[in-house]
Amino acid sequence: MPGLVNGKWVKGSVAEGEIDDGAFRREPTRFRDWITPDGSPGPDDRRAFPAEPGRYQLFVAYLCPWASRALILRKLKGLGALIPVSVADAVLGEEGWTYAKVEDAGPRLGAIDRHYQLYTATDPGYSGKVSVPVLWDREQGRIVNNESADIVRILNTAFDHLTGNDLDFYPEPLRHEIDAWNALIYETLNNGVYRAGFAKSQAHYDAAVSDVFETLDRLECQLNNQRYLAGHYLTEADWRLFVTLVRFDAAYHGAFKCNIRRLEDYPNLSNYLRELYQWPGVRETVNLQHIKKGYYSITAINPTRIVPSGPVLDFDRPHDRDRLEGQGVWRRSSTCVHGARRSSFSQ
Repeated sequence: MPGLVNGKWVKGSVAEGEIDDGAFRREPTRFRDWITPDGSPGPDDRRAFPAEPGRYQLFVAYLCPWASRALILRKLKGLGALIPVSVADAVLGEEGWTYAKVEDAGPRLGAIDRHYQLYTATDPGYSGKVSVPVLWDREQGRIVNNESADIVRILNTAFDHLTGNDLDFYPEPLRHEIDAWNALIYETLNNGVYRAGFAKSQAHYDAAVSDVFETLDRLECQLNNQRYLAGHYLTEADWRLFVTLVRFDAAYHGAFKCNIRRLEDYPNLSNYLRELYQWPGVRETVNLQHIKKGYYSITAINPTRIVPSGPVLDFDRPHDRDRLEGQGVWRRSSTCVHGARRSSFSQ
């Protein structure tokens, strides 16, 4: 696949380097530093940098569900003025992620138009995959973190003292349940659609697509009587699920051959998807044109690169989730922890 070898860019087919005996196995991320309010160590004593307005930059692609997680948290936590965002082109080509206009990556690196320039600036001898999202330190000219799960947690807490936004998408009392859903959904659904789409053998495809629809069936049952995955409160587990659901009928159903059923065939999941899409600011993080063009332009899975006209999707249609009890988003305070109903949601 396209990637860096000892700091030099090597062209290739998307995902080729992540195929092992016919199965797609995602390469782990490498940069795992943290940001905390004062620069004190992060989880597991990881090196951390202080939260400062304008110091950090988020590099994403609308195509990528992992990047979308970070975009959503940036929006919901009111970080637009503190953390600028740069959006890559829709198509992941032989040059990797590219930028149609030159992006300013700060005084140390300056102007870039290739995403891999962030990686070589951080580690001149880097070898491996070059992925989005990237949380970039403009001041030091280096990647802080390129793991979306970490970036979501960083954005959830690190800048609260600067924004006054105390919405908490990973509240302490719900973490066990959130982590359990994250683990299941990541392996069988978030990554499961990729395992199906990039499989090079019938057996690996069959196993992956079975995981995808077993999990969708389970989620359909879960959401019949429960508004959100962890109960009454909307958490990071819901947003990690959302980014796959919103791409499902537009891309995974066709391009990745996950076509046993459409998401529209699941009443609870499709209504749940629309509720989350309609949360203030979230629709702005979804670009269906980029999503369709990006996935259907991957030559390895669609040699003609023809982008289909359909399906017609309307995520602004009414949903029925108000029939279920829900208390919105958890809030933190110095004296108590309580919920915030959607009507009082503030960006």
